[in-house]
Amino acid sequence: MKGNQYAVIGLGRFGSSLAKELVKLGYEVLGVDINEEAVEEMSQTLTHVVVADSTDEEVLKSLGVRNFDCAVVAIGDDIQSSILTAILLKDLGVKSVVAKALSDLHGKVLEKIGVDRIIFPERDMGIRVAHQLVSPNLLDYIDLSEKYTIAELAVPKRLTGCSLKEIDPRAKYGCSVVAINKKKGVIIAPTAVDTVEERDVMVVIGTREQIDQFEHAVIR
Repeated sequence: MKGNQYAVIGLGRFGSSLAKELVKLGYEVLGVDINEEAVEEMSQTLTHVVVADSTDEEVLKSLGVRNFDCAVVAIGDDIQSSILTAILLKDLGVKSVVAKALSDLHGKVLEKIGVDRIIFPERDMGIRVAHQLVSPNLLDYIDLSEKYTIAELAVPKRLTGCSLKEIDPRAKYGCSVVAINKKKGVIIAPTAVDTVEERDVMVVIGTREQIDQFEHAVIR
């Protein structure tokens, strides 16, 4: 097991999926839910599981959550419990508190109480799918900040054999290719002489506008 320890509070679809992946990555995970069936379902998967009310400060203290590197509030549809749990985790001194938001207003409240990272899984997935529907060569993208995005773009057949110097996304569109994923492996920080082939995947960083321009002008 790796050093970091995570507590995932709320073992619904999002929380259980997150917790399972953290375990798969080699981390210790405590799963907490008020629903006994949800806890029982994860009992053979996570490091520890507990049936508990996360809005009870004494319960959180007894679980030792303040000793965890990160606590994720993944409570499904009870906004009040989500907010109260996040407040208690911050008050108890958990190093990093991450919370799932069900709406923009919920997210604003979580931000006001000092949650370190707010996740909008349904909204973000909807946005991602919409981009993929209108841009078939856009495989995936992640917003790094309000300004910058990193995207994976599939190389079309007509660019086979072209070098990055010929494509020149930085000079023409302001975005940069930071990696090329090829069948034989990944080229990190490719140079101007590196070439691409059909079905290679270019990892591009830039503003969303720059990447959109590059994708529309070159990739489509």
